Amino acid sequence: DVRAVMDAVGSRRAAFYGASEGAAMCILFAATYPDRTAALVVRSAYPRRMWAPDYPWGLTEEGYERDVERDLRIFGARDRAGEAVRRLGRFDDEELMSAVDLFRFGSSPGSLEALHRMNKEIDVRHVLPAVRVPTLILHGSEDTIVPVDVARYMGSRIPMARVVEIPGAGHLADRESAAAIAAEVERFLRDLWDAGGWEEGEPDRVLATVLFTDIVGSTAKATELGDRPWRELLERHHALIRRELVRFRGAELDVAGDGFFARFDGPARAIRCACAITESVRELGVEVRAGLHTGECEVMDGKVGGIAVHIGARVAKEAQPGEVLVSSTVKDLVAGSGLRFRERGTAALKGVAEVWRLYAVEHAE
Repeated sequence: DVRAVMDAVGSRRAAFYGASEGAAMCILFAATYPDRTAALVVRSAYPRRMWAPDYPWGLTEEGYERDVERDLRIFGARDRAGEAVRRLGRFDDEELMSAVDLFRFGSSPGSLEALHRMNKEIDVRHVLPAVRVPTLILHGSEDTIVPVDVARYMGSRIPMARVVEIPGAGHLADRESAAAIAAEVERFLRDLWDAGGWEEGEPDRVLATVLFTDIVGSTAKATELGDRPWRELLERHHALIRRELVRFRGAELDVAGDGFFARFDGPARAIRCACAITESVRELGVEVRAGLHTGECEVMDGKVGGIAVHIGARVAKEAQPGEVLVSSTVKDLVAGSGLRFRERGTAALKGVAEVWRLYAVEHAE
């Protein structure tokens, strides 16, 4: 947890540098914690790895399998390992073997396959407009892994972004053109400092995951029990949910009858909290349904609002008894978390223009 490390070392605010797949984590952090992010620098970055109709630069399934097979050659004969690494950039023979050794000693076949699986699931495109900190996007003009058009795509969607192409550099631009990369980063941060950009402000918009829960058939249950037993059940219900919110570091924002509205700074923890809630309340003889969405929210006096909140509430209404339902955005942001989902099709959410693809959580260790 990046924030935990910052807290441990006493760092209130920092500039973040993310390369290749590491950029997605930095993008997510910057959007979630603009108050802790002075600036963002990404190099050879991509918001999504796989092809989609509206994202033509990604890998096809065939291309993905080919990449995995080719990269695993790093752990074979050194000449074949060199072939696998050479596509990352321009190297002389000595530099190539040094890069091969770096990959060999820094990973294992299993961890490399796991990294590829995680990269396959990454999709932070919806997050890009929520990054509201000064951003520098560095990209090699000859990158054959992630085309430079991806950098331009990201630059057009991050509001305060500047794209700098490094002439002649490939995917490992910081190895091929270290001096040029360092100069661009230094210039960017120095200009930001001189302009007073490191001064902390109060963000009015943040990326957040919202959770909505309510008891299924609550009116019938209240009628069946009567006023006092129903009130006692609600008190126990509220206590159980608040216990899980504390456990998973969620913030309670509102309670309306048997319905809870909470906010999280991490989608994976929000999902695990929702699953824990649906399990724990069963001891009360009731079922709850839960819905989650991640999006850019307006911050007003410690509360959050905006279209993302409305989408989260509508997702919850689509959930079945005992089910945790999430939007496609939430699913895309928890790649590598171990969470598993079942597709529930698309839904036209009331009051929301877009049709959303929804997923039910199947596994949340």
